[in-house]
Amino acid sequence: MAGATPATGPVERSRRRRGLLLVAAHTLWLWLLLPPAAAITRGQIDHAPTATVGLVVFALLYLALVAVPVAELPVRPALHHGGLVLLALLGVGLAAAYAGAPEGWPVLLMYVCTAGAVGLVRVGWGFGWVGGSTAAVLVIGVAHRLPADDIAQLALITLLAGAMTLAFARVARLVEELRRTQRELARTVVERERLRFAKDLHDLLGHTLSLVVVKAEVVRRLAPTDPGRAAGEAADIERIGRTALAEVREAVTGYREQSFSRELENARIALADVGIVVTVRECGHPLDVAADDAFRWVLREGVTNVLRHSRASRCDIEVSADVDGSVLTVRDDGVGGRPEPGNGLRGLTERVEQAGGTLHVGPARGRGLLLTARLPARAAGRVSP
Repeated sequence: MAGATPATGPVERSRRRRGLLLVAAHTLWLWLLLPPAAAITRGQIDHAPTATVGLVVFALLYLALVAVPVAELPVRPALHHGGLVLLALLGVGLAAAYAGAPEGWPVLLMYVCTAGAVGLVRVGWGFGWVGGSTAAVLVIGVAHRLPADDIAQLALITLLAGAMTLAFARVARLVEELRRTQRELARTVVERERLRFAKDLHDLLGHTLSLVVVKAEVVRRLAPTDPGRAAGEAADIERIGRTALAEVREAVTGYREQSFSRELENARIALADVGIVVTVRECGHPLDVAADDAFRWVLREGVTNVLRHSRASRCDIEVSADVDGSVLTVRDDGVGGRPEPGNGLRGLTERVEQAGGTLHVGPARGRGLLLTARLPARAAGRVSP
């Protein structure tokens, strides 16, 4: 669970798959170039070799420029913007040269429009690009004296295609920003708990350890000249150490006494804080001591995985107990996939096995991740702190 890294984790893999699917969708959308290509093969276009090369280069350049923002390829903005300018020049040139030919070559400007809408949304130039592409359609249509209905239709299609693409790109950007914020909130929730524990530990041991160091220095100075007093200081160190040990044990007991019910409420709050819908189902007998303790750790690790790695919108938690034993399941609808076996998962497995139970982590039915812990009845006393 904790072993997955952002570079290779399920979130990154899901983002790449989504990008490839969108690029594939843009590839299928190139079917509108089939009529101009067919006109070339039928010999209806002058300078067919030039038109063929121009059309192929235009299609490949369009796909490359769309893939950069959609698949989040590491390309410098200046290079990408230069490619958009080249695509615009090539599209305008081909559309102007063959505007009067069969099959409506000005449709190329629609691709120029959508490529810019996708690529320039982050810098705020998308609206201007869409407007410029639509204006180019009007100018070319009027210059070649195309029918007014054809000009209006081409301009409207170009404007609508650009506006819809721009709107989709802006929504996709907002969704990605929301997901990034959700991940940051999840990390904040986890770190807040860690900081709380660190503060409690510092408050508990900071003064005591400082006092032990001071008295140890006194013992070192007095040992050669005043062994009796040094022995008294050493006895104080022993007393302080025993007191600190008792305080640590008391604190650990206090953390352990945060029951499964308390952990369940904390999990509900943490998930809700980042916008994840939580459903909890409890049925059967009350949990015995061992199951309560073990399930508390299982739930904490499972919720941590949901917060950090799953990018889920929903999490279902179910716990049941009967005469045969207890079962806890944590299911999310996130990106799924078995988490890498980091220290968290390995330690959790050892903890559950020490209690005589089993832990299974794997893909859920449909999508997401399913974590299942099973413990036999009456397994009390076998779980270490």
